[in-house]
Amino acid sequence: MTTAGDFRAVATEYLREFRSLLDALDITAIEAAVDALRRVRDDGGTVFIAGNGGSAATASHLANDLGKATRQSGQRPIRVQCLSDNIPWFSALANDEGYERVFAGQLENFAQPDDVLIVISASGNSTNLIRAVELAQVSSMVTVGLVGFDGGQLLELVDVAMWVKSEVGAYGPVESAHAVLADIVTTCLIRDTATA
Repeated sequence: MTTAGDFRAVATEYLREFRSLLDALDITAIEAAVDALRRVRDDGGTVFIAGNGGSAATASHLANDLGKATRQSGQRPIRVQCLSDNIPWFSALANDEGYERVFAGQLENFAQPDDVLIVISASGNSTNLIRAVELAQVSSMVTVGLVGFDGGQLLELVDVAMWVKSEVGAYGPVESAHAVLADIVTTCLIRDTATA
């Protein structure tokens, strides 16, 4: 039987490990991601975001924050679309073309040079995200990845990698760290205020 003392030990250990993940984050990579988003915003381009499972929830949250919260800056609005959100289109692509095409199939309709694609994956090995990045590269888009574990294939494919280095399989801490990274990026853009 598990006791309250056991729960305290689990929580304490989790927080210790989570702090170590956050302390190891590469601030230069965060800065590069923010710069890419500033450029696409200022040029009137579009940001596309994709993820699976818990990372799809992070993708939706980030799209919301980039589209709404960053308007506080007084800068032009960020055009943003979460490719995980259109379930009818997503499921039609999965059914008709295969799950590996659910993001690339949507992106084919919209991708323009210098747009930004953000992919979120704890493993860095999701085939549908890899296909989306490959399409983005052919379309001369900028690619940003939030990855975990050993970085997976996406680590080497994306232009900018915000990598939460962790043990393979540490989904909870990595997905939580990705949410923190998304909030840091959003906060940077909120504070990028327009000047008179």
